[in-house]
Amino acid sequence: MIVDVPEQRAVGRPQRHRTDVLCWLAVLPGAIWAALRLIGLDRGPLVQALAFTPYVAAASLLPLVLAVALRRRRPALVAAMATVALVGVVAPRALPSAPPSATGPTVRLLTANLLAGAADPQTLVELVRANRVDVLAVQEFTPDAQAALDRLGLDRLLPYRQLDARDGTPGSGLYARFPISDGGVRGNRGGWGFTQAYGTIAVPGAPPVRVESAHPSAPYAPDQVGHWRADLAAQPPATPNGMLRILAGDFNATLDHGPLRALLRTGYVDAADATGQGLTGTWGPYDGDLIPPVTIDHVLVDHRIAARSVDVLGVPGSDHRAVLATLSLPAP
Repeated sequence: MIVDVPEQRAVGRPQRHRTDVLCWLAVLPGAIWAALRLIGLDRGPLVQALAFTPYVAAASLLPLVLAVALRRRRPALVAAMATVALVGVVAPRALPSAPPSATGPTVRLLTANLLAGAADPQTLVELVRANRVDVLAVQEFTPDAQAALDRLGLDRLLPYRQLDARDGTPGSGLYARFPISDGGVRGNRGGWGFTQAYGTIAVPGAPPVRVESAHPSAPYAPDQVGHWRADLAAQPPATPNGMLRILAGDFNATLDHGPLRALLRTGYVDAADATGQGLTGTWGPYDGDLIPPVTIDHVLVDHRIAARSVDVLGVPGSDHRAVLATLSLPAP
């Protein structure tokens, strides 16, 4: 038998080339995404895209399997590095961390974006009642919503308040079972003009706690990203050696966004991340839009406060889900 080896090799080269190209086309998007996430390059349209990093982390396994199956070493190595990087930044959110030793009273805090007052007030009041909520932070809070909540008994459940009800989306509110002092409202500088109600809550058996209903601008278009970054940068930093602080609300940012991570580095802990619930979606398809859920509603607590549990709860009429955090405060 006569075998023309050089000819067989020549015939096989185009096939190998096509396979190499296929592998690289499958691998490079995940590798580029991982690089952007690690660098923190959340600018322009990348801001919205990076919110979906957990989905990309899960999908990054597919090109890795493909490259390994086709025995392409270099694409497989790049794919493995991308998967390790993406899973490394995402997976810890599903794993609880050890809480600080906090021996003071338990506080149950609920935050909810009301979608310009369209959220069902009956559901919200029932959530407060059933879960014995001590502090409620609301965003996109309107005069009609305020009136409806009081008619349903919220004024009796949470009699202390600092409210800034406004038509449309700018309004904000803070309700509490305990007295609120030094309250006020501040406006964000972003294009939406969201406000943030705040106050110092006197919880019996604990030091005073400064709580703010957070609502930075949304990066809904590239020309709004500057407002979004400015609003997040203007959020009150933690005071690790001073008063206890809690920021709770719709941050319009996930843990894959650099400005939110920068805020955490001032001394806050994300309660959902700390309790292994950091991948539970809070915004997306809940008003009918075909958007994969992402986690943009957060309860950020002082590092001295122990997050015991976080639950994400549906509120009909809103495009957000409410976040309920059970927290242990330090003793005085």
